[in-house]
Amino acid sequence: MRAVLEARRKAAAVRVEELEAELKRVREDLADAEEVFRRRAIGLEQYLEALAEEEAPADTAIGPSRRKPVGPRRAVPHRENAAGLEDLSVDYQAVMAAAAEAGADGLGARRAAVVLGWDSASASRVEGARARLKRLVERGWLIEEKPGRFTLPEQPDDDAGRPGGGS
Repeated sequence: MRAVLEARRKAAAVRVEELEAELKRVREDLADAEEVFRRRAIGLEQYLEALAEEEAPADTAIGPSRRKPVGPRRAVPHRENAAGLEDLSVDYQAVMAAAAEAGADGLGARRAAVVLGWDSASASRVEGARARLKRLVERGWLIEEKPGRFTLPEQPDDDAGRPGGGS
């Protein structure tokens, strides 16, 4: 009887390992698909902007354009290229506010998912929130000193007067 139970335990352990590997692959595929979706949405937006500019009356083409030039746009601009938090989308502004609220403890992906209004029990939503936090790190808005804990970077004194505390 013991041998049968041991064989079943080993079979269950193998199945768990197989499913974990498949889950990892599916998460990677999901991340890739989300990136493709993001790029295509940006491309469509750029196309529609360019189309709208082509359809504008010819007399408005004289003189400098008041519109921002059509070109690659980033959902999260690099911090040094941004005027302030107002350059971020509403979702990213909410994440930044939550990071400021978290202080030195740092903001985790599960809490960020809640801030974004997502189901924090869903692994894919938590990973999506983590991807947004990582994007903010890549662009200089947040830092990740401890794995999985995202905080605001140290503020130089010259940024103290900027709206939003310079972040």
